Amino acid sequence: MSAAPALNGAQLIAQTLRSLDVHIVFGIVGIPIIEVAEACVAIGIRFVGFRNEQAASYAASAYGYITGRPGVLLVVGGPGVVHALPGIHGAQTNHFPLLVLSGSAPSTHIATHGSFQALQTTTFLAPHTKLSLRAPTAAQLPQAIREAYRTAFWGRPGAAAVEINGDYVTYKLDAADLEALIRPNGQLAVAPVPHGPKQEGDRQRVKQLAALLRGAKSPLIVVGKGAAYAQCEAVLRDFVEKTSIPFLPTPMGKGLLPDNHPLDASAARSTALSSADVIILLGARLNWILHFGAAPKFTPGVTVAKIDLSAEEIGRNLDLPGTSPSSTGETIGIVGDCGAVLAQLLDELHGWKGLSQTTSAPPSQWLTTLSASKSSSTQKLRPKLTTPTGPGKKLTYHRTFHLLQETFSALAATNTTSNGVSDNIVYISEGANTMDISRSIFPITLPRQRLDAGTDATMGIGLGYAIASWCAYNIDIDPTTSTSPRKKVIAIEGDSAFGFSAMEIETMARYNMDIIVIVINNGGVYRGVNYASTSTSSTSSSSSSSSSSTTTSPTPSDPFPEETHAWDTDPRRTSMTLPSTALSYRTRYAHLADSLGGKGFEVWGAGEHGVEAMLVEKVKEAWSWGEKNRKPVVVDVGIESGKAGELVFAWLAAEKTKGKGSKL
Repeated sequence: MSAAPALNGAQLIAQTLRSLDVHIVFGIVGIPIIEVAEACVAIGIRFVGFRNEQAASYAASAYGYITGRPGVLLVVGGPGVVHALPGIHGAQTNHFPLLVLSGSAPSTHIATHGSFQALQTTTFLAPHTKLSLRAPTAAQLPQAIREAYRTAFWGRPGAAAVEINGDYVTYKLDAADLEALIRPNGQLAVAPVPHGPKQEGDRQRVKQLAALLRGAKSPLIVVGKGAAYAQCEAVLRDFVEKTSIPFLPTPMGKGLLPDNHPLDASAARSTALSSADVIILLGARLNWILHFGAAPKFTPGVTVAKIDLSAEEIGRNLDLPGTSPSSTGETIGIVGDCGAVLAQLLDELHGWKGLSQTTSAPPSQWLTTLSASKSSSTQKLRPKLTTPTGPGKKLTYHRTFHLLQETFSALAATNTTSNGVSDNIVYISEGANTMDISRSIFPITLPRQRLDAGTDATMGIGLGYAIASWCAYNIDIDPTTSTSPRKKVIAIEGDSAFGFSAMEIETMARYNMDIIVIVINNGGVYRGVNYASTSTSSTSSSSSSSSSSTTTSPTPSDPFPEETHAWDTDPRRTSMTLPSTALSYRTRYAHLADSLGGKGFEVWGAGEHGVEAMLVEKVKEAWSWGEKNRKPVVVDVGIESGKAGELVFAWLAAEKTKGKGSKL
């Protein structure tokens, strides 16, 4: 046996990650973990350095969701861990697999020593992870890291963390350490972690659910992001098309089956949920996103059968008399892998021709009802999408998204790097109205290609998720030689949401990521101050004596001079009495992109100024420039500010809110 190569702790960590088939690490370096990052880079593991641990943590968690194996986050101890907590918590809440490696004080220091960036990380992260541990010695780091890595994606995925003492990083392993760690062939004795076994469901419960479906008049499948993570799209398609049971994807369940599938009930969401007599929740939770299963959104007493990896999830929100679905669902919910259980269920339904008794028979009354509801909803939505922006008016959310969708589809279909496939767009969406409205306008036809704020409705995920998507889909793809299409990553950001992580444009530029960021700029959280409204006339008049400024005629650079003047002279800015939802009027986000290594494009104007043609033109320019220069682009799109009215949090309301208000 040849002499084992000399290793220090940083190199041992890097070798362990390589043995676990880790190809990329996200994070921010500093003492003591900078040497770990350098050791990773030295052996070919990529390192993406961010400007903020929060964005890095979001990226690592999203990478785990997309790839099905834990994303790896490397941060310093103390404040680095605290800054990364949003992504760690998000991974645990959304059930994305994430491995966190964090620096720490030397192992010889006690908690009261006052060490640099001291934090009892293992204890601190225990409530926010599936597993949080510290290796007793440097030589045991491989064991701790492998155990945390496995835990993160075996069973119900989530976050796992390893605290790395600073002295372990520089520790020189002695001969005794190396004898136990190195195989005769010189390789590190760390075995790769395979994917966990796919658990089938209880056979008796599968039979019960099959019998229930056979007798149901209006069954529905709700497809959640748990199903997307399970990568069960093939068996789901087989199941839906053989049974003709309609499906309703949750926001991140979109794409397992294409949005244009005839059995997609998204456009009839309210009718589907309120009229179904049996609902299968496939990797979805009965939480606020699905109104907790409560009436009137759901039929009182509807049977909800959950298929989920977690036994704890099966009966949740099924036992609140008068407000929740029938607790019968508790007895037929199935613990298991979404794909494996669907396959069992399909076997059990063998011979049943589903809701369409034969291929030539007319559809069932249930499918007819949903079809009518979809047609009605589509008709109501169409004017918002197709009505041109009028004179003196700014773009609206709906019109903006419609024009963007048409432009993106046309560009993707003719773009050589996507091999002429318009499906190869990954959409990231965040911001309350931006996320809610865009969801039904941008079609998704492939799984795990739409990411949003998720279960926690977390703002700030956008650019981190975009970077993770670009890395997951595009690294190692050479557009000149590869037959695999590159994915065009597009982040559609509300202006408030964009502000959480805007500096990550520099991260994208540093690593030559041709990501498109669309900022929907209405000057506010939910809505900005509507300076075009007569409701601000008192503000303008009260400020006239304090300013000698006069308004001018509209120009290409300032198509709304009266609004600019109203903002410039608004006394509430000085007195700090602006609405709490207000941001600055017309913040120039395009200029920020220029300064950070990308390129910015600005769309600002009214209908008579050709703002719609400007939007289409600027998006085409941005796409082309990003492709050519391999850099991020930001398209800053000015839209109308929110109308005055009460802010209504629909998910808190016991029943549908009457009257006018801004739905959040």
